[in-house]
Amino acid sequence: MYMTSHHKSDSSLFAVSFVAITLLLSGCSSKQLTEDGVEVVEVVEVDPYEGFNRTMFDLNDGVDKYFADPVSDAYTWVTPQFVQTGVTNFFDNLKGINVVLNDLMQGKGKQGAEDTGRFLVNSTVGLLGLFDVATEIGLEQHNEDFAQTLAVWGVSQGPYLVLPLLGPSTTRGIPGGIFDAAANPATYVGVPIQVVQMLNARANADSEINFVEEAALDRYVFTRESFLQYRDNLINDGKIDDSDALFDFEEEDDDFGDEELTKEVLDKKAEVSDDGIAVVDENKEIIVNEKDAAVQVEPVADSSDASLDSTE
Repeated sequence: MYMTSHHKSDSSLFAVSFVAITLLLSGCSSKQLTEDGVEVVEVVEVDPYEGFNRTMFDLNDGVDKYFADPVSDAYTWVTPQFVQTGVTNFFDNLKGINVVLNDLMQGKGKQGAEDTGRFLVNSTVGLLGLFDVATEIGLEQHNEDFAQTLAVWGVSQGPYLVLPLLGPSTTRGIPGGIFDAAANPATYVGVPIQVVQMLNARANADSEINFVEEAALDRYVFTRESFLQYRDNLINDGKIDDSDALFDFEEEDDDFGDEELTKEVLDKKAEVSDDGIAVVDENKEIIVNEKDAAVQVEPVADSSDASLDSTE
């Protein structure tokens, strides 16, 4: 009885500590409600530790250039493509356990059932995941992790971080990565298998890394923005938020150009300049030049669409 109670106490302490560390790293939610019930979003600096992050980025880049890249090239050269595909499928299938757990924690019951079926099919018919049979029969592969689960639970993203040898992350992603590693069976199969996993992952990322090196003016900024957008896409399941400020700005700009500016021009009185350029008379006639042709504008009544009929 004592051992059971002691074990439960340790488990509870671990759970409380884990949640506390998660909240500490990620910070409080950036959304607040006023007395009128209006939601106010606090703007948080994404990369407050840029100096440190750039140093770690250069460190990781050096390790990749002088060690990981050459070893990965050798792995690619000696390993047939079908073997590389099998290795990729194997490790993707192991991550299926983690995907199912996060499906359930995010309340995605239907997707969790599909991912469970996918894992079972590939683990049996697909020979421990070496062959992706599930995709062939219509079971789509999903990408869920604990950092996404924390986002669903309301934990804020926190600052952007570049971790030594691990690469881009956020303060929310740190506890997420710890949980994912603990839930992935590949963590416990031994160092040689983990080395193969890292080599295969680096080989699969080779084309993306080369693209960044060739296309980006500032590889650090390009990597940071690409990573954060990719994570947002995963959290939102590929859905675009229509309330995004950028879209609101574009819509307001379009409305101004189509409606407000047109009405402002049509409401002006006749003001003919000395050189006869750019005037509007009382008959809604825009005169470009007294000697040139004029453009007739039909009056617009409470409509945002103005039709301009050009006459010679």
